Amino acid sequence: MAGPGSAIVALPAATMPEIAWTVTQMRAGKRITVNEELIAAFQAASSPHSIRALKSDLEAFDLWCRRTNRIALPATPEVVADYLDARAGQGAKPASLGRYRASIAKIHQLLDLKDPTQAELVKLRLRAVRREKGTAQAQARPLRFKGPVRDVAVDAPRGLNVRALLEACADDLPGLRDRALLSVAYDTGLRASELVAIAVEHILDAIDPEARLLAIPRSKGDQDGEGATAFLSPRSVRAIAAWQKAAGIVVGPLFRRVQVRRYKARAAVKPRRIETISGREAWDLRKLMGRPAVPARVEYDVGEGALHPGSIGPIWRTIIQRAFDRGALGDLTADDLVRLLKGISAHSTRVGLNQDLFVSGEDLAGIMDALRWKSPRMPLAYNRNLAAEAGAVGRLTKRLE
Repeated sequence: MAGPGSAIVALPAATMPEIAWTVTQMRAGKRITVNEELIAAFQAASSPHSIRALKSDLEAFDLWCRRTNRIALPATPEVVADYLDARAGQGAKPASLGRYRASIAKIHQLLDLKDPTQAELVKLRLRAVRREKGTAQAQARPLRFKGPVRDVAVDAPRGLNVRALLEACADDLPGLRDRALLSVAYDTGLRASELVAIAVEHILDAIDPEARLLAIPRSKGDQDGEGATAFLSPRSVRAIAAWQKAAGIVVGPLFRRVQVRRYKARAAVKPRRIETISGREAWDLRKLMGRPAVPARVEYDVGEGALHPGSIGPIWRTIIQRAFDRGALGDLTADDLVRLLKGISAHSTRVGLNQDLFVSGEDLAGIMDALRWKSPRMPLAYNRNLAAEAGAVGRLTKRLE
């Protein structure tokens, strides 16, 4: 039996699946045999996001084991329970702890090792954390089209609202991309990974000549690739067309990185006579030549690949900050903005669309279909606060006013 150290496998590193290579680096208490074909099959059957999450979770678990002188593979129930307790002490929510536990279970299953997460000790420790902290997850702050209004059809926009954010986007390349990105995100309710996966080829004609349809080949709830279709409003179609034309995008990823290069203005330089140049300056004959003034300019470079899913939340926050700076969110104070920005994430447009559908009178089945949900749990959770306000007590208090 090998002593504690990295897992021992007989596979060339260059040919290893990503997860297999991660396993070889983990602290093992005995020889670990990796079934390369099984792990390769698992990776082929999983989404890139799932692979990244599993790899990240395993690396974090292994790092903790090394720091505390524990064995990561195979892990004991005591090690897993202590690890989850440590992460809970660092502020991890019950939902995150459940994911860490699932990742540890998955790698033990793939390596044909006994799953330590099924032990009663691990289950009881997790139950204790849930009892102490509760299981409610922090919800992303919604980005609704007209903001926090009761009637999305007739009420004037107020507060933090998508309409003002779209109007505040500049007409330069970053602004055109951000306007199209935000408009499409609101129309479709796509998650970040689905949004950045949009290609020009996915945009289809609709019956309405000013609108389009968006083919969604794959999503979080559709790992088998059955596909779905979303509606793109004329507003989004115009924004997409403006962005494509300015960026020169005709095929491939629709939403791409825009690198901005800013050059400062340079004042004109008069030529000098040769007799005025002496000493240390004599070698530089360029002094004899004048230089015209150069105005400040900005250059843009549009990338070839799609945006990273992790960039969507920061883009939303940047759009909001710029809109506020330009006075487009006039009824918000600087303190309001700081508070609101803390809750903004890539999911904010999905939550906002969900809530706007709810207040406009759409039933649960229609909302689930529009946002491609297979379970009513999340759409109901997103609408919990609105449902309370529109419920029996809310209706009564309005009559009593």
